[in-house]
Amino acid sequence: MLFEVFKEIGIIEQLSRAQLEARLPDGLIAPHFAVLNHLINRGDGAVPIDMARAFQVPKTSMTHTLKGLAAKGYVAFRDNPKDGRSKTVWLTQKGRDLRERTIRDLAPVFGDLMGEIDHEALIGILPTLVRLREVMDAARD
Repeated sequence: MLFEVFKEIGIIEQLSRAQLEARLPDGLIAPHFAVLNHLINRGDGAVPIDMARAFQVPKTSMTHTLKGLAAKGYVAFRDNPKDGRSKTVWLTQKGRDLRERTIRDLAPVFGDLMGEIDHEALIGILPTLVRLREVMDAARD
């Protein structure tokens, strides 16, 4: 049964990624948007190596993603006051605006979904999904 749950979650992730990426500017993909969300949720000043750990990707992959976002003006690097050898990552206003615009652009899609899904049932599964994520997140450390 657990495999079936993860299969459905995977399919939902693929479908939702396609919806998201259709609303992002050319050259940006879901992992770029995930970084913007991470910086909103975590706060500015993240260190790339910590971000790589959080996303469970190699540091080189995170560096590549961050450089792409910086080249487009969505994030900026600053010297790390705690360690002169590393940088910290800061969301620019352009990055904040992109995130908010993308969420706003997804609203009609979410509205359509909510017209097809039992709202109470969705609320009912959220605690289980949160707990599943928490258990899996704790197990990776």
